[in-house]
Amino acid sequence: MKKLFVVCLLLVSFVQLASAVTKEEADKAYQDNKFKEAIEKYEAILNTEGESADIYYNLGNSYFKDKNMAKAVLNYERALLLNPGDADIRFNLEMARSKTVDKITPAREIFIVTWIKALTDTMNEKEWGKLGIVSFILLLVSVAFYIFGNRIWVKKAGFIAAFSLLVVTVCANIFADRQKEKLEERKGAIIMVPTVTIKSTPDESGTDLFVLHEGAKVYIEDNSMKGWKEIYMEDGNKGWIQTDAIEII
Repeated sequence: MKKLFVVCLLLVSFVQLASAVTKEEADKAYQDNKFKEAIEKYEAILNTEGESADIYYNLGNSYFKDKNMAKAVLNYERALLLNPGDADIRFNLEMARSKTVDKITPAREIFIVTWIKALTDTMNEKEWGKLGIVSFILLLVSVAFYIFGNRIWVKKAGFIAAFSLLVVTVCANIFADRQKEKLEERKGAIIMVPTVTIKSTPDESGTDLFVLHEGAKVYIEDNSMKGWKEIYMEDGNKGWIQTDAIEII
């Protein structure tokens, strides 16, 4: 009986492996302008292998070519969430956004805040974590030069290097934590219906505040109401939206 179970398990594994879609197959479909087929294959890869910035990016490209801007924006956003420093993803995302209806102007903020956000987004969580580890090791080496150096210039160089690396280590860990938080919280969402009216309360009878169109990006503030979510936008507007009108990034 046990042998039969093992054989069945092996057969199932073999069938799954044989039927698994490869990235090369999906890429080939895209190159042959079979965009709907490419979409199916890229989504199958995501379902079997999990999240990947490259696959989300290629899936976004396929949806863009298929003229589905909401899905294109959604998948570019997911790719950017995993790989925030990729210039190609950011460029294609802006291209897709330019073809959506809503043009949202972010609320003004202090320059230093904008600069820190931009710096944080130059790398993902793992890359910042690696930088933090390397800089910490170099920090220890610099401290050793400062403590055990037998010349003044060696001690000075060790002190300056240690101070600089301390700043880098602290910042790298803060930025890594921020990127991890963004991945875990997933507050961003994309409007997936042609048009939706944002309400003042989580109810159809609520006052109409404004209208959004597919492809617009919103952020979830309150997730406690069944069937509704309170959202806010980069321009400061807030309101309630039905859950089935959006898809979480």
